Amino acid sequence: MVSLLLFEKIVSLFLILASGYVLVKLKVLRSADSRILSQLCLYLVVPIVIINAFSVEYTPEILKGFALSSAAALTVLLLNVLLGYVCRKTLKLDPVEECSVVYSNAGNLIIPIVASVLGPEWVLYTSPFICLQLIFIWTHGYQVITEQKGMDLKKVITNINVIAILIGILFFALQIKLPYVIRETFDSIGSLLGPVSMLVTGMLIGGMDLKKVFLSKRVWLTAFLRLIVFPLLPLLVLKFCGLQTLHPDGANILLISFFACISPSAAMITQMAQVYGKDAEHASAVNVLTTLLCIATMPLLVMLYQL
Repeated sequence: MVSLLLFEKIVSLFLILASGYVLVKLKVLRSADSRILSQLCLYLVVPIVIINAFSVEYTPEILKGFALSSAAALTVLLLNVLLGYVCRKTLKLDPVEECSVVYSNAGNLIIPIVASVLGPEWVLYTSPFICLQLIFIWTHGYQVITEQKGMDLKKVITNINVIAILIGILFFALQIKLPYVIRETFDSIGSLLGPVSMLVTGMLIGGMDLKKVFLSKRVWLTAFLRLIVFPLLPLLVLKFCGLQTLHPDGANILLISFFACISPSAAMITQMAQVYGKDAEHASAVNVLTTLLCIATMPLLVMLYQL
């Protein structure tokens, strides 16, 4: 049942991607126009989604669930960074490829998937993975993409997404509630994240030579690592670590982190590649192929996880 609902949600997001592709092919928009949407996502929509993710009332049970979700997310991300380093050394991955295999499209997919598959009441447990991954992306990922030798702490701290995370944590800790009209506005803008990210990917596909994409061994290698190799170790760890026994809803809370782990490559890597002058076409090709293939791989991995 979970696998079927997951499949249906992925297909609906894929149709949005196809809309972006058609708009470019009909010359209504240009592929290059997607850069504006990428900037809109990175500097407006994502920060709002982060703040919204922390806007929940907590109870002792929810705090325990947050702690469990945070532990699972941190475990998955640390495993991915370690595997990414090993693959970079052994398989000669470039910066775009390394970030594409390490970071999943959890920020765009996990909220709609969890809401559809498990129910809206479970969405609050998506925020630890989303926020931790964003911290990793704007520290480790930023360093990899820009190929900086050392980390510019000032740039990290003053990044709008990191600022949003700090604001979100403050709001959560102090239980600060925004006025209703602002919450409604934030909800409306935040709901654009999945659709806009899929549109960006579709628009980039529209400007690609798809034959070249599907014949590229590097794209297939990166997709194989992201969708098959990288989820396997977290699958074993989450399934057999015993963490689920620490909370009455532990099984579903860990499943949320696993959803994030098995998602396609992060659309944000394509957006960062555009903004920082890297090979955005290659990043988008990986994102496209992993998005297409995840229609099959995500339900299968969830079935394997639930055995």
